[in-house]
Amino acid sequence: MTNPPTSHTVYIVDDDEAVRDSLRWLLEANGYRVKSFSSAEDFLGAYEPDEVAVLIVDVRMPGMSGLELQEELLAREAPLPIVFITGHGDVPMAVSTIKKGAVDFLEKPFNETDLRGIVARMLQTASDKASEMLAQRSQQAVLNRLTSREQQVLERIVAGRLNKQIAGDLNISIKTVEAHRANIMEKLEVTTVADLMKIALNQPQGSK
Repeated sequence: MTNPPTSHTVYIVDDDEAVRDSLRWLLEANGYRVKSFSSAEDFLGAYEPDEVAVLIVDVRMPGMSGLELQEELLAREAPLPIVFITGHGDVPMAVSTIKKGAVDFLEKPFNETDLRGIVARMLQTASDKASEMLAQRSQQAVLNRLTSREQQVLERIVAGRLNKQIAGDLNISIKTVEAHRANIMEKLEVTTVADLMKIALNQPQGSK
């Protein structure tokens, strides 16, 4: 089996030192880079959002609980897959956490083979998310090359407006619309309207 990339991190957050140590040993033996913390607060102080990583967290801990940590990460829009471990199995809680984005929910003592498989899937999910975010940032940087007028023209092209209609919308000549359209195609390095639409429609939600 190919070892996982050492640039990928598995965060462990559990107030039980024995659990942290056993998880660290298991995961490091399988080639993972591991960072462990005894509290959610310590984890948040060290968490690096740009890392490709996953989080294994205990549900019940002194101070901030695992569930509260999940809420905090959701509030920060952190792209971090989560698996909860607990000695207090609770089906409704498991369903609730999974609906909020946790990948899985394991009871102590957990099956080591299952855990290894879950971590591998989680890291793949984290890697896919990181690639997607990088592509979106790159795409947004390309769209930011456009002037405000070119962005107005692009919005109307995407809406299916004809050059004549765009000219009327913006109170400019058709020739000016054509010039803007040519500039947009050149800046975005596309040759067809289909490719132009692909870039424009795939930009991340909420971007300006």
